[in-house]
Amino acid sequence: MSHSNKPVSRRNLVQGAVLTSAALVVNAPTASAAGGDPVNVAPPTTVGEGGLLNFTQGSAALHPDRTVKSACQFCNSNCAISVGVRADRVISVQGASGDPVQQGNICVKAPMMAEITHNPLRLTKPLIRTGGRKGSKGSVFREATWDEALDLIARRLLALRDNGEAAAIANRTTGRLPRGTGSLVARLFALLGSPNNTDVGPVCNDAGGNALKATFGLGNFTNGYGMDGATGQDDLGSADYFLFLGTNQAETHPVTFDYLLRGKARTGAKLVVVDPRQTPTGALADEWVSPKPHTDLALALGILHHILDKHLYDRQFVDRWVLGLKELQAHMSASGYTPEWAAGVTGVPADTIRRIAREYAGAGKAAVFCNAGISHQLGAFDTYRVLTFLAAVTGNIGRLGTGCNFMHNTWPGDLHLPELTVRTPDVGTALPVGPDYFAEAVLTGKPYHLKAIITQGNPLISSAHTEKVKEAFRKLDFYVYTGLFMEEAAYYADVVLPVSSPLEYEGVYMRRDDRAIRWQEAAVPRCGESKTDFEIWIDLAHAFARQDRKKGHAYWADSFPLAWKDYANLWAEFVKHTPGMGGMTQERLQKRTEPLRWPCPTAEHPGVSALYQDHPSWYEAAESLGGRKGQRFLTPSGKIEIYTEELDRQLATAGHAALPSFYTHPEVTGAHPTLTYEKRFITNPVNPQAVTHPVRLGVQADNSVHREYPLMGMTGRPSVVHFATVTHWTPTGARLNGIRLLQIHPDTARGLGIEDRDDVIVESPRGKVTATALYWEGIREDTVFLPNTFGPAQQLADDLGAGPYEAANTLVDDRYYDNLSGQQAYKCFACRVSKAPA
Repeated sequence: MSHSNKPVSRRNLVQGAVLTSAALVVNAPTASAAGGDPVNVAPPTTVGEGGLLNFTQGSAALHPDRTVKSACQFCNSNCAISVGVRADRVISVQGASGDPVQQGNICVKAPMMAEITHNPLRLTKPLIRTGGRKGSKGSVFREATWDEALDLIARRLLALRDNGEAAAIANRTTGRLPRGTGSLVARLFALLGSPNNTDVGPVCNDAGGNALKATFGLGNFTNGYGMDGATGQDDLGSADYFLFLGTNQAETHPVTFDYLLRGKARTGAKLVVVDPRQTPTGALADEWVSPKPHTDLALALGILHHILDKHLYDRQFVDRWVLGLKELQAHMSASGYTPEWAAGVTGVPADTIRRIAREYAGAGKAAVFCNAGISHQLGAFDTYRVLTFLAAVTGNIGRLGTGCNFMHNTWPGDLHLPELTVRTPDVGTALPVGPDYFAEAVLTGKPYHLKAIITQGNPLISSAHTEKVKEAFRKLDFYVYTGLFMEEAAYYADVVLPVSSPLEYEGVYMRRDDRAIRWQEAAVPRCGESKTDFEIWIDLAHAFARQDRKKGHAYWADSFPLAWKDYANLWAEFVKHTPGMGGMTQERLQKRTEPLRWPCPTAEHPGVSALYQDHPSWYEAAESLGGRKGQRFLTPSGKIEIYTEELDRQLATAGHAALPSFYTHPEVTGAHPTLTYEKRFITNPVNPQAVTHPVRLGVQADNSVHREYPLMGMTGRPSVVHFATVTHWTPTGARLNGIRLLQIHPDTARGLGIEDRDDVIVESPRGKVTATALYWEGIREDTVFLPNTFGPAQQLADDLGAGPYEAANTLVDDRYYDNLSGQQAYKCFACRVSKAPA
């Protein structure tokens, strides 16, 4: 389906957001202190034609003692904030001025930073389990000292290592960590001898980065928000055409989306949003296209087929910079992936597909944006690869205002530390990429048993097939939970460690999608005895030093200098040892009002906005990343690699090919080609540190599941109010969006005897959860949208009468995942909806 929308202005966005809580963008007041920081920074109480009224100006009680430069940590917009502090309490949070992208704006979440910092539900001391069934609210813990808790962890993990079972130890990180924490975790796991140090990418958006690297050489969001420092010209704001697939930026990245809308108003660019439901982003688009869930690969193939068939590609660019066009043309010609075929799969009219192809190929500057709506599909890697082909053949790469802007694939998470000077064990091969495989390894021992896990996230909410995960964590020998609150996962833990919130320490925390970072200052003292994540891992290494009778004290302590607990010292090590970071010093970051983009190899370098741009600043940066002098694309050939024999051979080992064919989730209605997994394991060709199951593509789905479960369900973020699970622990989050609203088409609901705001039960073959029906005409009649991030331990919503909710991922089948990137298929599950008993 395709829908044309009325053109909108940025003013429409702001006003509409106030009414709908879809993408609330708040402008900064003009008053400022001598240093340029806003003075009157309390949340606005009303909005008028003259601007924001502020009723705290001149107040003795509400005038801050000091104003601290920080950054919001709730999304990859990475907004600068000015934090007003009085008597060691945050009394105000305001958007900071000076950044031309942000323009002083913040969204509704930024003031919630203070609600997390000063929260009576915060964990304040380490806890050790003393009784109760794992997972039960009746679990009993006692308070412990940090040394006591860390020594216990060290002893338990060393016992596994000494028994030859180091690989039975795993860690699961999250996106909330201060930058570089993952490098400390990797260092400790290397010393320990375990390969199972995972990151958040398979839950987030790793597939996009994997595809970008395979095609262009780097796995990063390709273009930048704001001015390109090398040329002085606007980058993404100068685009003529925006193609959004599976990204709802009005709710997920409101401030950077506002920048794109300002650029759109200047250039007259067209915005096309592809999403099975009408989100606030789709409502602001010139056209909303509504395909069947989990069929974006078919849509992309149909667009690509038309561009090649009608010779709409940029022949000059392709001849100079692209490998594999001839093979791609032959593949597409033989495939039958015409717009008519794609229309039959997706439900999008063939004329719409052809028109999008013409518009995208014919635009002077066309930019593709994608997010979790693509990443959380079974064919995520292959879908992203086809989207890179679209940019490559039309020349929409390596230029300002273009690119493959696959969100959350930002700057390198693998920040480098000095090489270890001790001999470390052979770590062997990791479990299949993606922490959702942890439960399988615990329960079945395949490919080997997992016995101890440390998490910085909440697997009882984020992992697929939640009931299976609960069973695994009950049977797990040893589990360490680190976090801000007693979330669902904490009740399964043997040790609970309290972490500090972002306003309680300095450093680099969140990053903007375009590889840009800010330095933030500590605003208030730590809550209780909480520690930062990087301090926890350094202190854990020293606990190993105290407890390790085989390797000795120096093996651990010398590898983790205590000086690194000062983040300034740790950051200096990252800058010194990480390619492309030589110019990103703390001193430089602190002086800037705008964030600084990686790569930035020297103090004089402006940072890179558009990767692969034919400009001396890019070639300098590329060389610092290991490229040959004058190399534009960091692939083995130095060109864009759509097809090479070597890439095709590598992917074939896992059942894939360099030139993708269509397949989708078996629970998509219509009995489309899908896949089956082999039982054996092979080395993952995209993530060779791990094993994976090879697949057989093109197997026909039988659609039998839809006899009992006729609808297709999707999960996603509830609204602009929430980011992951943490905002559910704030009064604002619980008040504005503490009720889980199932978006369902009115005609579908009425056919099931469900009225608007009825309590409902949503069931899949894996389990059932509860929600409240929300009539929403902007969703396909065969699809329902169930917000994730809700969980039964979220006390504030329960206190307000919403009741506890089981995780949405109870309904998702963990067996279906992208066997290359590890991405879980959250965007489609067969389900049925019924009215809950009175």
